[in-house]
Amino acid sequence: MATSPSARITPRPETALVRRARRINRILAETYPEARAELDFTNPYELLVATILSAQSTDKRVNQVTAELFRRWPGPVALAGADRVEMEELIRPTGFFRAKTDSLLRLGRVLVDDFAGEVPGTLAELVTLPGVGRKTANVVLGNAFGVPGITVDTHFGRLARRWGWTASKDPDTVEAEVGALFPKKDWVMLCHHVIWHGRRRCHARNPACGACPVSHLCPVFGEGETDPVKAAKLVREPRG
Repeated sequence: MATSPSARITPRPETALVRRARRINRILAETYPEARAELDFTNPYELLVATILSAQSTDKRVNQVTAELFRRWPGPVALAGADRVEMEELIRPTGFFRAKTDSLLRLGRVLVDDFAGEVPGTLAELVTLPGVGRKTANVVLGNAFGVPGITVDTHFGRLARRWGWTASKDPDTVEAEVGALFPKKDWVMLCHHVIWHGRRRCHARNPACGACPVSHLCPVFGEGETDPVKAAKLVREPRG
């Protein structure tokens, strides 16, 4: 007898994909026990500003300018009154410095006018701020407020597709599909583990497959160098 559509059971992602994904995360956690946000910050305001500056730049380069930036403009009130030319010159090394300066000046004013000089702690409020999208908001929520979120940057999206966790290039879809594979409590550290791996071993071009701790779980093993000795030479720290 044929099974009626109403009698069919829609499979949940609790299958080999979930088990493999969670095992990858556990191995990466052991490989990178020091994994964390690589931007320097001491409070939500500093992390928000640093994350905005990190667009199309590297964390190391951003860290080279933020110490002085936070000394000159230590909070939203000071930021709102910053001199445009002075700020542009300071953040020039991060790239797109004119657009970023515009975002930061507007950010300071909005935080002062609409949020009493405090960085809001919800996704809905954060994404209303100048220069802030879901990725930046999730970085701030997860690392400054302890609110679970998935940060879909270039590395995270690339590795999630490489491992078969998603087939999408849309960040919102990647966030939803990968989030369904892991408990919320794991989301923030999952992002750190994946991003650290993408920056150090699983490069976009010529990944270090032979020096990868999760190579036996990777559906596309062999896209990069598989010889362990040669692959070890491809392992690197992020460049500034």
